[in-house]
Amino acid sequence: MFKKNLSNVKTTAPIRSSDRRKLKQRVVQTFGISPEDGDLLVPDGLMSLKVTTYLDDPSVIYLSPEGDPLWFTVRRDPDDLIPTVYTLWKKYDLLPWISTPAAVIPALVGGADLMIPGVIQISNSEISPRQLISVVQRTDGSTSTCGPPLAVGRLAVDLNTLGAGAKGKAVQVLHTWKDHLFEMGSKGNPPGEIEIKANGGATDDDETEELDAQTAGEGLGSSVESTGKHDKTTDAQANSAPASEPQEPSSSHHTSVSHEITLSKEEVSDILRTALLQSINTTLISLPPASFPISPSTFYSSYILPFRPSIIRKSSTELSQPSTSEASLSTYPQVDIKHSTHKSLLAFFKFLDKQQLLSLKDSKTEPLIMSVSASHPDVTSHRKYTSLRDVQAKEEEKEKREEEERSRVKEMEVKELWKPHAVSGSANFFTEGGFDSSAFYTYSDLKTAVNTYVTARQLINARDQSYVNVGMDEVLLMTISSKGKAPEGLEFLKREEVVRRLSEKMQSWHEVRAEGRDPLLKKGQIKPISVIVKLRQGRRASTLVTGFEPFFLEGEEMAEELRRLCACATSVSPTPGKTSGLEVLVQGKQTKAVTEFLLSRGVPKKWIEAVNLNGKKCQH
Repeated sequence: MFKKNLSNVKTTAPIRSSDRRKLKQRVVQTFGISPEDGDLLVPDGLMSLKVTTYLDDPSVIYLSPEGDPLWFTVRRDPDDLIPTVYTLWKKYDLLPWISTPAAVIPALVGGADLMIPGVIQISNSEISPRQLISVVQRTDGSTSTCGPPLAVGRLAVDLNTLGAGAKGKAVQVLHTWKDHLFEMGSKGNPPGEIEIKANGGATDDDETEELDAQTAGEGLGSSVESTGKHDKTTDAQANSAPASEPQEPSSSHHTSVSHEITLSKEEVSDILRTALLQSINTTLISLPPASFPISPSTFYSSYILPFRPSIIRKSSTELSQPSTSEASLSTYPQVDIKHSTHKSLLAFFKFLDKQQLLSLKDSKTEPLIMSVSASHPDVTSHRKYTSLRDVQAKEEEKEKREEEERSRVKEMEVKELWKPHAVSGSANFFTEGGFDSSAFYTYSDLKTAVNTYVTARQLINARDQSYVNVGMDEVLLMTISSKGKAPEGLEFLKREEVVRRLSEKMQSWHEVRAEGRDPLLKKGQIKPISVIVKLRQGRRASTLVTGFEPFFLEGEEMAEELRRLCACATSVSPTPGKTSGLEVLVQGKQTKAVTEFLLSRGVPKKWIEAVNLNGKKCQH
């Protein structure tokens, strides 16, 4: 899809924080990952780019703040978010995988699809056709490790139909390492190998899973080893990244630091079942019959994952009422199908069908959910709780209210003013021209005064009216001179240059008006509020805010508000190298959050100058 150059490339645009949160929630629900991993894979500062592939498919690419493509969509599947290899390198187990020999990789990079003879091993025997899957390189001579994901595509074959000598397409490749989408980013070499088999002997359950996997992949021949142990792969990947490459953390390692309590597989299964009860009780019961049938993957991502409880109590299965001993779901390990007793969606839904909570029907491509049972005793007796979906709705409602409040905030009126100055000689120009030499003038007023003056004295150049014959008027010539005496040989100047030189001979003032405040008229030139990201104490980034005092903002109040908004540490100190003014420090790269805060306080966008680590101005 990206083996040739892209066309119709639009300008990169930052996405709103609300859209970024929706995208993150969509990723969390679709791929069954934790909110922490969602922040890793859908970071702050995400940007979007619209392009057209060589197949004339419109595509939207989501880029990291560093410019690496992380996700993309295409017209044929506009609702599907597809991860790039940059994303898969951050989280190896985001997708199930197929391994292939090293000799096949160049063909994939060249634009070929993966054929069945090139399949060596499959991470999960439960995957179905059209499901997203990554392609990894098998390490020569090793049965326990393979390389990182180098391609992503869709499974094009039913694994149950594979047999010895089977031919045809195994994976329809959508994107690969070194294609034109990859080349948009920072490029670089793939990270280290992945451990695909746990060390030591297998338990009885593991042996059973091995037999089930072999049964599912029976007839594949010696070229395919279907392990059926995707959950073990996930666990093994927690320690797979080499010490030399800490920038590629896996999911398990990423979340294990943030929690002290782990949930058993039985508890995870119970949470997912309870999420279904909540979903039926609050949402599915009102769906019209025409909404069914629903595919298992859609049902799982839309009607189970969002209805997981936002608060979980480890000591009890009671999820209805939170208490001080409970913790946020985001502080727990991943609560998804891979960490349950069911291991796969199909097994989970067969279990729910057996309990008569829903009706599952087999079909040629994949099973379908035909209905749910709203009259089931467990549904009618279910006690509602606050779900992740409820929390997200509250956050979106809060942001909507904040945006409405921001729109109601009247923007400050900031004026740059100039006043005639006797010492510099500009006052004489205004006196001779019949203007008030004690008044304040805007830049527009200065243009009007100069036009009036040159017109009255017939100083407009006959050949080009944009020029002024300054050499014909001694007062004007002395006013625009830089050394207090008329420069020799100066005959004419452009009007804009005359106005600029006149303003330089005047005193700079500024006036700021804000709703509910007395106007502030102060001598001196007003400068934009500076929002700069700098590295402090090694590689720790901090955002520094200075020059906010003229805009009726106080340092302590601003620091307190930004501490709440950004959920990070802030501090206030005197501005280094200056005798007055304060500096507010906010931990992390917070230019966007700070800019939105200043806008919400009525500061005009023109008077906010945000600069990133590269010294480039940020566009918000």
